[in-house]
Amino acid sequence: MGSFVRRCLALSCLATWVAGCAADLVPRVAVPASLVDKASVSEFNQIRYWGDSKPSAYKELAAHRIESIRQAYGDKASKLSGTRDILTLSGGGSDGAFGAGLLIGWTERGDRPHFDYVTGISTGAMMAPLAFLGSKYDPQLKEAYTTLSDDDVASTQIFSAVIGAADSLVDTTPLKGLVAKYMTVEMLREIAEEHRKGRILMIGTTNLDAQRSVVWDIGAIAASGSPDALALIRQIILASAAIPGAFPPVEISVTVDGKLYQEMHVDGGVTRQVFLYPPGYTPKAVDKAIGWKIKRRVYIIRNSKIDPEFAVTKDQLLPIASRSISTLIKTQGIGDLYQIHTTAKRDGVDYNLAYIPSDFDAVAKSGFDKTYMNSLFKRGYELGRAGYPWHKVPPGFEPAEN
Repeated sequence: MGSFVRRCLALSCLATWVAGCAADLVPRVAVPASLVDKASVSEFNQIRYWGDSKPSAYKELAAHRIESIRQAYGDKASKLSGTRDILTLSGGGSDGAFGAGLLIGWTERGDRPHFDYVTGISTGAMMAPLAFLGSKYDPQLKEAYTTLSDDDVASTQIFSAVIGAADSLVDTTPLKGLVAKYMTVEMLREIAEEHRKGRILMIGTTNLDAQRSVVWDIGAIAASGSPDALALIRQIILASAAIPGAFPPVEISVTVDGKLYQEMHVDGGVTRQVFLYPPGYTPKAVDKAIGWKIKRRVYIIRNSKIDPEFAVTKDQLLPIASRSISTLIKTQGIGDLYQIHTTAKRDGVDYNLAYIPSDFDAVAKSGFDKTYMNSLFKRGYELGRAGYPWHKVPPGFEPAEN
């Protein structure tokens, strides 16, 4: 999350305090605690998982992947070898310009992989479908992170939020239009086709009532054939980027025993900044069933700086809150990088990490400052074009010198 996110979160804390006694705008029918695990999105099967589920919950995911690979390759499946590449895209708001630039520079270098598995959180969820479908969507990826401004994303409604007449500090109607622009019917069809070949695209949100991360299988939704598939995917992308308090939450309708409820989903970055795949899932089960000889690499793009950044904090409420939140987000993100490293080591996956260099010193003047975003995009592009020096371990994990 960028500086815009931090300021919005700090303001939302103040708005919550002022409007703490206000009534709900439109009371929703929340899923009772005893039924949370039974809730499902109508007409869809096996399209989402709790991020902290036990391994048994992912048997269906592994089974689908095995079946898809066998159908795509037939008797040749067991004879396949080589490398399968995974791309994980983190949150970061407008700092997603770094990841966009890196990917496009990587394309022009000529050795960007055809990613077998792509995951995204928050701003990473916005770019994940484009990255999943490959370099043909690089023009859209560049446009999204070099031409947008604050007005293209949201309009402020701070007073309404403070008095309890709105559920967020901004109205994200413009962002809904952007999601629809970049997640099209054609893309839905292409994602479904790739899903049937065994490739995976997943996006993370946070179920705020349950305080748990939710991993959505976007390919399974696209391939479902449901007329509601495109609308649901757009909802999920919007939810993954819904900064709590700043952006309105996304209510997703679910059913339990024939009764309709609404879940509240917000930014996936609330529970994790970036994810490889749910820890309960292991690709080794797929490898064993198919019998192929596959190596895996994961490329993690953390759309943020990793190193501490010193800044004198003013003795005022909002600066203190903003600085504290930014520190929390940074350290949480580093913890996620360690979790991915542990999972990758367990599963024999080669670990590769990229993040915004500490010497990039441009400062955004607003949430989506075009000058800042273009400068960051250019830096990412240059690094990708030259061949990014991928870090092989999380920050601070470098081997001790003898």
